[in-house]
Amino acid sequence: MQHGLPSWRRPPNCRGVGVCWGAPRVCGCFGGATTAVSGQQRRSGAQTGGREQPIDCKMELEAVLKERRGASAGDPARVLGAWVKRGWPAAGGPGADTELIAAESASMGRTRELSSKDSDLEYEALPEGSTVTTHMLAGAVAGIMEHCLMYPVDCVKTRMQSLQPDPAARYRNVMEALTKIIRTEGFWRPMRGMNVTATGAGPAHALYFACYEKLKKTLSDVIRPGGNSHIANGAAGCVATLLHDAAMNPAEVIKQRMQMYNSPYRRVTDCMRAVWRKEGAGAFYRSYTTQLTMNIPFQAIHFMTYEFLQETLNPQRQYNPTSHMVSGACAGAVAAAVTTPLDVCKTLLNTQESLALNSQNISGHITGMANAFRTVYQIGGVTAYFRGVQARVIYQMPSTAIAWSVYEFFKYIITKRQEERRASH
Repeated sequence: MQHGLPSWRRPPNCRGVGVCWGAPRVCGCFGGATTAVSGQQRRSGAQTGGREQPIDCKMELEAVLKERRGASAGDPARVLGAWVKRGWPAAGGPGADTELIAAESASMGRTRELSSKDSDLEYEALPEGSTVTTHMLAGAVAGIMEHCLMYPVDCVKTRMQSLQPDPAARYRNVMEALTKIIRTEGFWRPMRGMNVTATGAGPAHALYFACYEKLKKTLSDVIRPGGNSHIANGAAGCVATLLHDAAMNPAEVIKQRMQMYNSPYRRVTDCMRAVWRKEGAGAFYRSYTTQLTMNIPFQAIHFMTYEFLQETLNPQRQYNPTSHMVSGACAGAVAAAVTTPLDVCKTLLNTQESLALNSQNISGHITGMANAFRTVYQIGGVTAYFRGVQARVIYQMPSTAIAWSVYEFFKYIITKRQEERRASH
């Protein structure tokens, strides 16, 4: 193979066999040729019995070009450097030139590493150092989307947990319930009360995620410095639930009363005024202790399962929508199934279901978790504790999947923009 330059531009000791791009400091010529490095001429031919053995330069170069497909086609210096690296050991070159080879190898390694980093999708790297404001904004958006998108299924869940449902409000499954409600009560009936839920879900989830992220990091640093602690995740979820339910409980009371079959309330304000006038302000928090009794174990199971699945599916903790969605759905399903009995009791306390109370000759209002548990058992036995479990799991799986994927996405976007703004200044 001939040189790519005319003879008058070749280095003085180059024999014209091999490859040369006219670089003044590096010229690789094998097969008994002289290799010029930094202006010094060194003998590099392999010898056997005092006779030089030519090396097939063309085959060598083709092998290197095949190896270096990632290198730019217009970057002959990198290809030549790799060829020099391959040629020295075969040619038995002096040890003094190993420094050049090592430098070339290190340079190519760094180039490959940078190229690999550049080729990765930028949005996959989770940003570090998210602020409390970021967690609150991302959490508020996630909470509103979660509750609004799944609200029709939530309406069905509330009705299926009824202990003494009206004959016209008895359903075998979620799809039959939705179809029947829309057909008999109107298209928008499953949406009634969604506005109050969205109003409560924003601040409730903002406090929820901000508290969880802060406590998770603080407790993990104490329990397992530099690592992830499932105990810390569960404890952080429990404390975050206290704030979430304090903000969300009044909205839950109004929402569930509006979701019941033959509810006398058509507007949120009508329901609020009626509850306040007939039952007092305490009615909005009558189920708060029950809600906590249900949600504390629910959230402990939820967060521990989610973080465990993230360690398995996404050990690098990159932004990965699929892993966030799958982990959230599985965590929600497990937690929902385990805590269904508590949810049935909470629904009874929120709705004060008149048919159920009348069937047991109960006057007044049911208060407290113990009273709710007894009433549920008296009306339907053990199976009554699992009323609506199908609807609850079907509701929680996509609900938690939406919440986590939306939360992680908005946390990533907000933090990235904050970092870019700081970098520009």
